[in-house]
Amino acid sequence: MITSEEPPYRLETRLVHEGTQRTPFGETSEALFLTQGFVYESAESAERRFLNEEPGYSYSRYSNPTIDAFEQRMAGLEGAEAARATASGMAAVTAAMVGQVQAGDHVVAARALFGSCRWVVEDFLPRFGVGCTLVDGTDLSQWRDAVRPETKAFLLETPTNPSLEIIDIAAVAEIAHAAGATLTVDNVFATPLFQKPLALGADCVVYSATKHIDGQGRCLGGVILASTEFIENKVQQFLRMTGPSISPFNAWVLLKGLETLPLRVERQTATATSLADALHDHSKLHRLIYPGRPDHPQADLIRRQMSGASTMIALDVRGGREGAFRFLNALRLIRISNNLGDAKSLVTHPATTTHQRFTPEQRAEMGITDGLVRLSVGLEHKDDLLEDLARALERT
Repeated sequence: MITSEEPPYRLETRLVHEGTQRTPFGETSEALFLTQGFVYESAESAERRFLNEEPGYSYSRYSNPTIDAFEQRMAGLEGAEAARATASGMAAVTAAMVGQVQAGDHVVAARALFGSCRWVVEDFLPRFGVGCTLVDGTDLSQWRDAVRPETKAFLLETPTNPSLEIIDIAAVAEIAHAAGATLTVDNVFATPLFQKPLALGADCVVYSATKHIDGQGRCLGGVILASTEFIENKVQQFLRMTGPSISPFNAWVLLKGLETLPLRVERQTATATSLADALHDHSKLHRLIYPGRPDHPQADLIRRQMSGASTMIALDVRGGREGAFRFLNALRLIRISNNLGDAKSLVTHPATTTHQRFTPEQRAEMGITDGLVRLSVGLEHKDDLLEDLARALERT
């Protein structure tokens, strides 16, 4: 494994080697420890292990060598002191938020959130006496005005799902900290390659590792990244006692996915940029939204905050729901699915899938029209994708 004595290797190298711990067999690939529990040499050793007075493992719900390797590699990628893996991205979001609050506290969140994330803060937390205020994430005055004496946590995602709005992380972090609150950022759409929320002032970053980190449609997973103090005081006990733990097998799959993350995301982003440029003024589109284009409404903020664009494109197809459905059904190469960040290009209609539970008025507030289609660009040849998209648009 990489140690502090090694030279400061670059990101691509660390994603291949970080966190590797070889067994005495000297295997090339990281070992997969499919075990629920561990044995102790003596009763005294077991006691010390549970008192955290002796290093080692006791139960895979708490920790596991394979899971540790994934967490260490993710922490190195994100520039975080600590990481904890979870069974899914939503387990990561839920644990990060629930671990910070108690009855009587208050949360401020951007209203443009993935549907399940918004449910956590808008419906779930209030059941336990935690208040919530939703704001337009791009309007800094709304963040300031929403703060109460009992405000403990802010939550946002940027770029937003699916409308690809950009929220100023550094500015929102400053508002949160002035109020004595923390900021948690869902960084899935940017990926850890193109945006570093912790460096911009965020206190916690969450991922659905199911997306780009796996990137090949194989398994579920999530991860929470923050300071050691944040993880130990706000997250660790909740995870340990409630059990949203990742399986060692899924952690191993995600660990291997990290080895190719830069290659995949950089190729997907290059293709997405090419497609966005080719289609941005297509007659069958009301608009095309892509963070890599100079006509994005927040292009200046993107240049300051992100080091790359995105694998995601938002297409607002003319004809509303009917036009969007005709477009989706005319695609032959690109498949309809609500996943993203995959090696295969995938497309979905948010108004009837990921955000279908919201009212038309709520969707409008989030920038989701009936014609909006979310495209996740994969690893296929860009010309094949362009031909498929152009053919489908002509049939709307």
